[in-house]
Amino acid sequence: QVQLVESGGGLVQPGGSLRLSCAASGSAFSLFSFYTMAWYRLTPGKQRELVARIGGGGASRIYHDSVKDRFTISRDNAKNTVYLTMTNLKPEDTAIYYCNAYPQNYDPWGQGTQVTVSP
Repeated sequence: QVQLVESGGGLVQPGGSLRLSCAASGSAFSLFSFYTMAWYRLTPGKQRELVARIGGGGASRIYHDSVKDRFTISRDNAKNTVYLTMTNLKPEDTAIYYCNAYPQNYDPWGQGTQVTVSP
């Protein structure tokens, strides 16, 4: 069984910041540091988009071009938690944000956390 719980979303003005958290638990994540983890986002009418991913040790980080230099992915393996620090937020960042393992995703996905960027 897998449980992914995202939190930290909210309503912010353009240029604002948020820090998302994702707590992973369950037998699949018993060796959490083994897994590359990723943040994804979903907006109406679009497919789920990979935003950023981080290797098990935390050194390898890959970002979608649209969020480079604005978002930072990090992890705390002792807490089985992944973070996404988002700065200089833009209206186009509005979405529901989810985390999961990469490239193989585990079901069920969490409920996600809504990020809304609006004046």
